Amino acid sequence: MNLSRELLHIRGMLSALLHTIGETIPLEYLLLDGKFGHNNAVQMTRQLGLHLVSKLRYDSALFLPYEGTNSRRKYGDKLNPRQLPQQFLCHSTIEGDWRIDIYQMQVLHKEFAQPLNVVILLKTHLKTQQQGHVILFSSDLHLPSDRLIELYTLRFQIEFNFRDAKQFWGLEDFMNISQTAVTNAMNLAFFMVNLSHRLLRDFRRDKHPHFSILDLKACYRAFKYVDEVIKLLPQKLEPILRSRILTQVANLGAIHPASVEDISI
Repeated sequence: MNLSRELLHIRGMLSALLHTIGETIPLEYLLLDGKFGHNNAVQMTRQLGLHLVSKLRYDSALFLPYEGTNSRRKYGDKLNPRQLPQQFLCHSTIEGDWRIDIYQMQVLHKEFAQPLNVVILLKTHLKTQQQGHVILFSSDLHLPSDRLIELYTLRFQIEFNFRDAKQFWGLEDFMNISQTAVTNAMNLAFFMVNLSHRLLRDFRRDKHPHFSILDLKACYRAFKYVDEVIKLLPQKLEPILRSRILTQVANLGAIHPASVEDISI
């Protein structure tokens, strides 16, 4: 098996991660986007003791396993993702003018060395009958369809986390070059992503559903500046006056201003 440079890099990082965490956090699945929906990625993942969750090309040639008496035959009927047997239908919903059918089956692919657990999401426009489909898969043949879909959708949250780390928390701005310094900078950026989302949860739960990271940064920056200024005053301010000053300064840089009663840090 000849692995690409990307897969070798991923294998190295995964091996280091698995060695570091040991049995503290049991890992089962590796999630990769459709670029890695191929046999080499599956084999690399299985060598590390994990299962791959990814996406196949929309025009992938999928076959049912042959169930006849010819022992030399491996591949059965070829599947059409837009005309699938009802026996594989798991769930069907209506969203607006679209019907979404979810199918699950074990299939064979001539470029893969093992059977695949495939979930096909077929969207059909109820008025025009226009169709579109997505083919997700896993090397875990026992993974339920809803769980497989849930795992793959985590890919988008991972991308959002990287976006926030770069846009708000300095992931693409640090100038360190040594391994330790780079590791610390990256860990700090992603730590701030997690911390900010935890703080945002409180604001969004209490009257501000659209409170953003920019609002959060403006709020905490204002608290820091006002506290430093108040330290220079000859006497302490009354709590009500202090809260009003903090709120007004915080709202100067906010996109979604908050009221005095809503801000407490």
